[in-house]
Amino acid sequence: MRNYFENDYTSYRFQEGILHIVYHQGASIDLNAAVQIVKDKLLLHEGRLLPVLCDIRGVNEINKSARAYLAMEGSTLTKAVAVIVESPVSKMLSEFYIRTSNPPIPTQSFQRIEDALSFLNKFMTHSH
Repeated sequence: MRNYFENDYTSYRFQEGILHIVYHQGASIDLNAAVQIVKDKLLLHEGRLLPVLCDIRGVNEINKSARAYLAMEGSTLTKAVAVIVESPVSKMLSEFYIRTSNPPIPTQSFQRIEDALSFLNKFMTHSH
């Protein structure tokens, strides 16, 4: 299994059973970018259902079709998503996006990675 991967828009890494997706600083996400992001994400899943931490603090803009695609297709093989946002404004936008896109899996936004990880830990499969 690959532990780290990067494309033009995002980098992906596994940490303690959680897939971390970090958007590059200044990234502009359109539908083509969204398709690439989801394709790479699914390769890394290797068929496993995983909790995902999505750090969108670097995103400059993301258009409507990209948002819709990421909400639906991006949830494939995903147990839950925690979105990391920077400011109260982006947190508000993120929560609006979550309500309007209505992703089919538990999705929440956070300003602190610690809070996001404790949310995702509830969805971990502990094989003990």
